[in-house]
Amino acid sequence: MAASGGGPEAPHRPVLLFEAVELLDPARGGLFVDATLGLGGHSEAILEASPDTRVLGIDRDREAIRLASERLARFGTRFRAAHSNFRDIKRVLAEAGETEASGVLADLGVSSLQFDTPERGFSFRHDAPLDMRMDASGGEETAAELLERLPEEEIARVIYEYGEERKSRRIARWIVERRERGESVRTTGELAALVARAVGYKRGDRVHPATRTFQALRIAVNGELDGLDEFVETAVDLLQARGRLAVISFHSLEDRVVKRALRRLSGHCECGRRVPVCACGARRAVEVLTRRPVVPSEQELEENPRARSAKLRACSKL
Repeated sequence: MAASGGGPEAPHRPVLLFEAVELLDPARGGLFVDATLGLGGHSEAILEASPDTRVLGIDRDREAIRLASERLARFGTRFRAAHSNFRDIKRVLAEAGETEASGVLADLGVSSLQFDTPERGFSFRHDAPLDMRMDASGGEETAAELLERLPEEEIARVIYEYGEERKSRRIARWIVERRERGESVRTTGELAALVARAVGYKRGDRVHPATRTFQALRIAVNGELDGLDEFVETAVDLLQARGRLAVISFHSLEDRVVKRALRRLSGHCECGRRVPVCACGARRAVEVLTRRPVVPSEQELEENPRARSAKLRACSKL
């Protein structure tokens, strides 16, 4: 992955790069949408697959777009980028003068650039302002502002639902008690230390106890789950016949949404036998290419431990 500091020192290798490109099959040519451009690693591999391939990259992070554009400048007009949310894929394509795509890729979650830039506040490896916004140029609430505003019950709900943290109520209570003393949690170091004390941290634990809480706040700040199922449906609708969609997720909540959306789009109704008319929107529009999610190889995990929770699902439009 990228080096720490103000940005990557060298282009990083994205998670599940070979597997994602193989499922997308960009050698077919045409337009591919990298809905979460990041540092452009996936886009680079897609563009290298065929001289007839074009890529439209989308990202919420202007700095990521700048760095990816530098990396992909050698492809000339075959690469374009748009500053937007991946959920706006339909509008972005229309504004680019495109009507359909040969493939769509979404690599969900925080990017290497964001995670390894301390001042972005995504990691507790460095003490920095508790920000966590993927689009730091926008007016979204920071994680620190979220913890300052939300009542205890809501903080507990966010940490439990988005982080699957069993001690969410205890963590929320400690955060609010500190806030009431006039000592609001403002930095990543303060939050990590608070969670470690609240949850209990033994030296040598493989995963830091604040990991789930940081994940939960990041999801809440950026609305990462909002409209994810609609994105999958919209992306499929934008594909040409036999076009491919590939989605890489990094936690069970994302993967569950993607899995259910692909099941509905492959014609599996979720309404149950007692419902006379389907209301879940099931329709036979795709063939699911991954019966089980594709996960990183042992070699990739050795080279990049951050890939440990990655899951890749893909489909082909009928």
